[in-house]
Amino acid sequence: MATDIIIIGGGAAGLLSAVYLKKQNPQLNIRILEALPRVGKKLLLTGNGRCNITNKNINLSRYHGSDVSFAEYALNKYDLYFTANFFESIGVPFVFEGEKAYPASLQAGSVVDCLRFSAEESGVLIHTDTKVTNIQTLKGKYRVWADKLSFVCDTVIVATGLYSGGYKVGSDGNMFELLKKAGFKTVNVTPAIVQLKTENDVVKQLKGIKVDANAALKAGERVIRQEFGEVLFCDYGLSGPPIMQLSREVPRNKNSMVLSLDMMPQIPFNDLKAQIVKRAENLSQRPLEEFFTGMLQKRVGQVILKQCGLKLSEKAGTLTVSDIDHIVKTIKSFDFKVLDTTGFINSQVSAGGISTTEFDNTTMQSKNYEKFYVVGEILDIDGDCGGFNLQWAWSSAFCACDHILRNK
Repeated sequence: MATDIIIIGGGAAGLLSAVYLKKQNPQLNIRILEALPRVGKKLLLTGNGRCNITNKNINLSRYHGSDVSFAEYALNKYDLYFTANFFESIGVPFVFEGEKAYPASLQAGSVVDCLRFSAEESGVLIHTDTKVTNIQTLKGKYRVWADKLSFVCDTVIVATGLYSGGYKVGSDGNMFELLKKAGFKTVNVTPAIVQLKTENDVVKQLKGIKVDANAALKAGERVIRQEFGEVLFCDYGLSGPPIMQLSREVPRNKNSMVLSLDMMPQIPFNDLKAQIVKRAENLSQRPLEEFFTGMLQKRVGQVILKQCGLKLSEKAGTLTVSDIDHIVKTIKSFDFKVLDTTGFINSQVSAGGISTTEFDNTTMQSKNYEKFYVVGEILDIDGDCGGFNLQWAWSSAFCACDHILRNK
């Protein structure tokens, strides 16, 4: 089956590429090859089903990779405003919650639908249940094999993602392995934006509770990274936005790590100590079981006191200076030994991927194979949670498409 452009992967970057190319040049013959029975499966899950589509504060400090500067050109040229204009043209205006942008419908499904409708309306041919098994060069063209089918094309765009979300959303790393086998340099791939497994005796006692805390990931006394926000206690460990932000560092550090929560980051140590001394005086007849009621989430307060070796049946008036020191230290540094992440199946993005040294940062074209482009997550660029990874998918796809259009 002859065609102009084959797009491998019907996810965020792949769908956008097809629609954008056809909008600019309706004469192009474009096919999307998608391994799953439907396109956009992973995109449906983003932003808890609401699709956090981008962010007002797109800058390189929110991105990671062996060479983060590779992303600068695409992110600057194809920015929030460029992206918003494109999506409005296909029926998806944005609304904002703080810095985060969402479709006005607050439904990820509507983003997938509008991309799919636009693709179909413009004549893009979408082949589902079509898993690519090989790509060959063929006299200045490419032959793309998918099971028993083969497609011949001038241009290939690889937009498949990596392993995050697992095979159910089409993220089995198939294209990554094919490109690696073909000689493309790679960077070790690990889960990112994912929950953390910790020693679970304490977290099990607090399962389901959310607290606002400063979360610091530490190796010994060294703070690797810290984030503030809502932390969720789970039976396996910890979740919530700050935990997800920190998670990419866990597989990349060989030292044993501790996740330290400051439960009252707004109050300096000595001020908190003075408050608890006064509280113990004022509530001297209150049992420790209720000592923190009104100051901390009740069960959190009880677990902290038990961690300090105190009996909840004792009265607050029995607290010693040493007890109070221990309590304050625990509130300001509630530590959990990190065992691992919960893996690719639960991750929102994969860190690592195909090395960016293989590609031109202004076009996303391979330096070794003309008219061969790789975009989105499969490249060694990943962002924080908050719309940054989708913006990279959009920006890198726009970048590749404009280069293709200039050379048609």
